[in-house]
Amino acid sequence: MPIKTGDTLPGATMVQMGPDGPEQVRLGDKLDGRRVIIFAVPGAFTPTCHSAHVPSFIRTKDALMEKGVDEIICISVNDPFVLKAWGEATGASEAGITLLGDPESAFTQAIGMEFTAPPAGLVARSKRYAMLVEAGVVKVLQQEEGPGVCDVSGGEAMLQAI
Repeated sequence: MPIKTGDTLPGATMVQMGPDGPEQVRLGDKLDGRRVIIFAVPGAFTPTCHSAHVPSFIRTKDALMEKGVDEIICISVNDPFVLKAWGEATGASEAGITLLGDPESAFTQAIGMEFTAPPAGLVARSKRYAMLVEAGVVKVLQQEEGPGVCDVSGGEAMLQAI
């Protein structure tokens, strides 16, 4: 069953590229006592994710922080090597957006946000969504109807929602 507003996010271990290579990151540590935006994309370097979703959070990062957001996290079912390259290519890393990999899709499946589109080469990927999470509890959740759309889950829409 998909996650909904009011639910507590399950524990999860993600992966990110650190200075010495891949590092494990406990999502709960990122959320504990904090106000965080999490947005998820079907895949790094895919058209809508690359040209619309990540840029929308780069544009709105400062305004979201002014509204009390402590961190903006992008989750993708990708490995940390791909996410490092994608963060550099989009400017997300330089902008201070945290890119976390869910390479086995464990978190994505645990919150009921997985989808598969074999013709596009996307297997066990994440639906596109954005949520405001306060101390691990989902306060705002905005999910797109399809993977190629970035309307309600973009930075501007989240800025208006919170």
